[in-house]
Amino acid sequence: MTVQKNNNFVLKYFSSKYFPALISGMALTLCFPKAGLSYLAFFALVPWLVSIQSMTSKESFYSGFIAGFFFFLTLIYWIVPTIHVYGGLHPVLAISTLILLCFYLALYPAIFAFLLKKIDQKSCFAPIFAACLWTGLEYIRTYAFTGFSWGVLGYSQYSNLSLIQIADFSGVYGVSFLIVLINYLLAVIWMTVVKKNLQKKLFLPVIYTAVLVAGALFYGNQKINAIDSQIEAAQKTNISIVQGNIKQDLKWNDAFKARTIEKYIRLSKAEAKRIESKKADLVIWPETALPFYYGFDRQLSNQVDQCVRSLKTNFLIGSPAFKSDKNQIKFYNRAYMLNRFSIVTGTYDKHHLVPFGEYVPLGDYLTFLGKITAQAGNFSIGDKTFKPLEFNNHTLKVTHKTGVLICFEILFPSIASKFVKNGADILTTITNDAWFGHTSAAPQHFSIAVFRAVESRRTIARAANTGISGFIDPKGKILETTTLFTDQAITRQVPVLKQISFYTKYGDIFAISSIVAIFFAFMLKGIRKKAGEKSK
Repeated sequence: MTVQKNNNFVLKYFSSKYFPALISGMALTLCFPKAGLSYLAFFALVPWLVSIQSMTSKESFYSGFIAGFFFFLTLIYWIVPTIHVYGGLHPVLAISTLILLCFYLALYPAIFAFLLKKIDQKSCFAPIFAACLWTGLEYIRTYAFTGFSWGVLGYSQYSNLSLIQIADFSGVYGVSFLIVLINYLLAVIWMTVVKKNLQKKLFLPVIYTAVLVAGALFYGNQKINAIDSQIEAAQKTNISIVQGNIKQDLKWNDAFKARTIEKYIRLSKAEAKRIESKKADLVIWPETALPFYYGFDRQLSNQVDQCVRSLKTNFLIGSPAFKSDKNQIKFYNRAYMLNRFSIVTGTYDKHHLVPFGEYVPLGDYLTFLGKITAQAGNFSIGDKTFKPLEFNNHTLKVTHKTGVLICFEILFPSIASKFVKNGADILTTITNDAWFGHTSAAPQHFSIAVFRAVESRRTIARAANTGISGFIDPKGKILETTTLFTDQAITRQVPVLKQISFYTKYGDIFAISSIVAIFFAFMLKGIRKKAGEKSK
C-alpha cells in the first residue's frame, strides 16, 4: 500500500512539474508543416519557460530534455518508416534509431534550460540573454557532428514573408532569436502580472522587444518592395522542372531502368511542346534521376543524349558516378550539366553527405556498422570548390551560373553562400524525397529552401523525384509547386539577381555574436559575484 502511494506521488509530482515541458515540445511541432500553425511558435515555449522558473538547475535540465525529446520525436517521426521500409531495418531497430537521435537533439534545449538558470533572472535583459542562448545552440547544432538543423525554430515562419526578410543579414537564426525573445517576454509577463510571484520591471523588456519586432517587420516590408523592384528590372530565364515520380522500390530495379528514362524523356518532351513559345533555357531532372552510371551504360546514356539534342537546350541531371583513384573505386552523388549538344560542360559531386544514409562515418573503424538506407549508395565526399555550373540563356544570349545543392545540402546555409560567392546567380536543389512517403518530411524539407533564397537573394528551382518540386523567388515567395507523387513538369520564367547579400558576404556573424554575448554575460556575472564576495 505504501509503495503504491509513493508511486502515485512520484507520478503526480512528475506530471505537474514536467507536463508543461511536454506540452511546449509538442506545440512546437505544430508550428511546422504539415500542421503549419506558424503563429503558435510565438507562445509555444511559454508554459515550459514559466515552469522552469521554480526549478533547480538539475530539474531545468530534465525539463528541457523532455521538451526537446517530445518536440523532435513528433517532428522527425518519419525517420522510422524511411529506414524501416527502404533501409530494411527491423521496426524495433528503426524506432531505436529515432529515439537515439532524439536523445541527442534533446540535449540542446536541455542545455538551454540548464544555462538559463545560471543567468540573472531578475535582469531586464534576461529575454535577450535567453534568445541569444537559444540562437547560439541552434547554430552549433547546425554544424556539430556533421550537422542536423532540422527543426530550427525560424524555419516555422517560412510563409511569413515580412518577418523572414531579416535572414539576408542574420540567416534563419535571426528569426529564431525573435521567436524566443517574444516567448520569454510573454513568460515574464505571465509570472509578473498573473502569478505575481516575481517582481520585475516590465517596461524596458516590452519596449526593446516591441522595437526589435517592429524593426524587423519594417525592414521586411521595405526589403520586399526593394527586391520586387530588382526582380522587375532583372534578367529573366526560363527553367523547366521534371518530376518523374519514380517509386523508390522500383528506382534501382534493373528491369525498370529503361522505363524510368523513357518516362523522364516523355515528360520533358511533352513540357517542351506545351511551352513551345517560351523555350526553356534549362531543364532539371532530380537527384539520381538516372538509375545508372551516365556515360558508362552507353545504351541508356545515348537515350538521354538524344533527348537533350532533340530539345536543343541545357539539361541538369542527377546521376550516380564513379572514378578510380589509386586502385580504389570511389562513388559520387553527381549532378551533370549538359549543353544543347549533350556535351557535359560541368559536374558537381555532393559534398555534404547524409551520415549512415550515404556513407558510414569513420567507416574504416566502425566496420560493424552499415548504412541505414542501403539503396542510397556508398558515396564519397565531393569537390570542395563549390563551383557553379554554367548554362546559356537562349533569348538573351548570355550565360547564367547555378549553384547545385543536392538533397540534404539545402540544410546548410554555408553551402549556398559559397556557390553565390563563386558567381552563382541562381540556385537549384535536386532531391529524391521518395523515402519520406506521405509524411510531413517532404513539406518540411521544401520549407527550408525558402530561407536559402532569402539569405542569398537568389531564385531557387527545386526538382524532387516525387515532389515537392517548385520555384521560390529571391524574397522567399513560393511561386509554384507540384503535387506530391504525381508525374508532372512545370516551367517558370524566373529572375536572375546579381547582388550579394550581407549574409552571403559575412556569414553567421549574428549567430556567432549571440554565442559571444552569452560568454560575456556569464563572465560579467562571475566578475560581479567575485566583487560581491570581496566587499563582504
